[in-house]
Amino acid sequence: MPNNFNQQIIEEFRANAGRVGGPFEGGRLLLLTTTGARTGTHHTTPLGYLPDGERILIIASAGGAPTHPAWYHNLLANPRVTVEDGIFTYPAQATVLKGRERDHLFARAVQADPGWADYQARAGRVIPIIALTPLNGGPPASPSGSADSPKNQSPPPERR
Repeated sequence: MPNNFNQQIIEEFRANAGRVGGPFEGGRLLLLTTTGARTGTHHTTPLGYLPDGERILIIASAGGAPTHPAWYHNLLANPRVTVEDGIFTYPAQATVLKGRERDHLFARAVQADPGWADYQARAGRVIPIIALTPLNGGPPASPSGSADSPKNQSPPPERR
């Protein structure tokens, strides 16, 4: 079950076609539903994201915590996830990026939103980047721009 903070964001996101207020207003936000690694139950978490062509990227920062967020462990065990973007809900395949690809995309994320570098410095671990590739065609392409868009804001703090 999501914590109260996340639950409020989830409800506002769903009630307002993906728009939320407060510190996340105007930011890129999605809802990620994973299947629990131990329980098999579905868990939904609001996350910031970066567009990357046909896929989207999420960063398992846990707000700079020293441990990976629970949703990350869930998608390692069950990489098929559900993504809600405010208009569309679709299944996606989660792939943890490694090596140069991960490093390049993290640098791009930091360039767009310096808050990611702060999270990395506090974490004391390599923060994973996950690519979400839509299955079954996914949603139609959107004009949301690239991760380098100046419209980006600091990454939202994740709650576990």
